[in-house]
Amino acid sequence: MGVTTMRRTTLVSVLAVLALSGLGPARAGPAYTANDIVKHFSPDGGGDARFGRTRGLCVGTHSECNAGTEARKPTGNFDLVVNFELNSDTLTPGAKANLDEFARALQDARLKSASFVVEGHTDGRGSDDFNVTLSARRANAVVQYLAARGVQPKQLAAKGYGKARPLASDPLDPANRRVETRLATE
Repeated sequence: MGVTTMRRTTLVSVLAVLALSGLGPARAGPAYTANDIVKHFSPDGGGDARFGRTRGLCVGTHSECNAGTEARKPTGNFDLVVNFELNSDTLTPGAKANLDEFARALQDARLKSASFVVEGHTDGRGSDDFNVTLSARRANAVVQYLAARGVQPKQLAAKGYGKARPLASDPLDPANRRVETRLATE
């Protein structure tokens, strides 16, 4: 990874942490771009996201042809930097800015045929039943927002996890009130 790429990756990570924590200067813009998302889910920057890389022919031994394929596979979750107020499934202006970029990414030819699971999460306050319902509402709010921006509904599936998968070690941390997405594997 080049120095410029490392600096940009570090900057994006820092911005995401600041956005999650509510610290840092107020920003009108998103924490990432559509291109960042496309690169995340298709690391080689092209091809069909269902396969993780473009198709090609390699002439060589099995180990030579498969060298480095693990590094090219799309990674699991992508934190959408979509956070919510306490007990709310209403999208904030910052969340909408980030989702606008995600909608642009999902309409990119490299991701258009991919399917994604949109996972809602809550902090540790409240009962399990309440949090599962709230997290599902959050995931559905994201799916509905993306669909209204032209993303095909067949690309998205909403799932609520409640407080079962905290992001922060403190179960009451507001960073746990979020939505993430991942490539659907089924």
